[in-house]
Amino acid sequence: MTLGYDGTLYILAFDHRGSFQKKMFGIEGDPSDEQTATISDAKHLIFEGMVKAVEQGAEAGVTGVLVDEQFGAPKNIPGGAKERGLLLAMPVEKSGQNEFDFQYGDEFGAHIEQFDPDFSKVLVRYNPEGDADMNSRQTERLKRLGDWLHENDRKYLFELLVPAEDHQLEKVGGDTDRYDAELRPDLMRRAITELQDAGVEADIWKIEGIDTQEDCRRIADTCRRDGRDGVICVVLGRGANDEKVEHWLRQGAPVDGYAGFAIGRTIWWDALKGFLEGDLEREGAAEQIADNYMRFVRVYDEAARETAAA
Repeated sequence: MTLGYDGTLYILAFDHRGSFQKKMFGIEGDPSDEQTATISDAKHLIFEGMVKAVEQGAEAGVTGVLVDEQFGAPKNIPGGAKERGLLLAMPVEKSGQNEFDFQYGDEFGAHIEQFDPDFSKVLVRYNPEGDADMNSRQTERLKRLGDWLHENDRKYLFELLVPAEDHQLEKVGGDTDRYDAELRPDLMRRAITELQDAGVEADIWKIEGIDTQEDCRRIADTCRRDGRDGVICVVLGRGANDEKVEHWLRQGAPVDGYAGFAIGRTIWWDALKGFLEGDLEREGAAEQIADNYMRFVRVYDEAARETAAA
């Protein structure tokens, strides 16, 4: 199959599991059946926001949801998304671990085939100056997944996080903002290159926010190097505030090789929290989620159009 993806992607991400149940509901460990039902209902409320966004004019062919099996399946969110013509992405990784591994072990393929998502997503923490043994183990598993996906004509969505090592933070005086701006872009390019050289071939790279258009361009060029012309990047939100996420979108949108976003908590956290605490009615929370999503679509579209016009 041809590597990459031909199209724009505006994905509402709510595949959070361990962090979601802990930070939103205060649930540690494995949730009970009752707790799972509560969490699943909260996820469905986020999905209701996406349905409202479609009613507001979100284009189904580029509009998608990223939702997990654990909390999404009980309310049939994956099936509901496909029925409405939305793109569906689902995670493969085990939640809450620093090292990538399969959520369902050797059965990962059966779970992908059961739900038939358009994209299979992994979240990977990989610093090229980090633990070499861990990086090697992760790479082997990630290549196995990518090979299986492409052998079965499926698309690989790769969320790359490059957490700072202690010695890297020391270089910037412990300032994480300086790390993000000064060191992380080049480390991301090195990580992508190492993974590609080891046979890990993503169709779509989900990229942490980058502060400058030039760094976005360098990263996109790295993702597309050596004939990988169809590979694309999308911007992730990282739970940042609206202003920060809008800045990242405006840096990426004009760059050839960037083709949208996959944003989660920035869109739905406050609305969902408001509903759970009784400050918002369900309908109002869903409308707020839809409005937030559509605002980011407009920001990205406008930044891309301005560049095209220029």
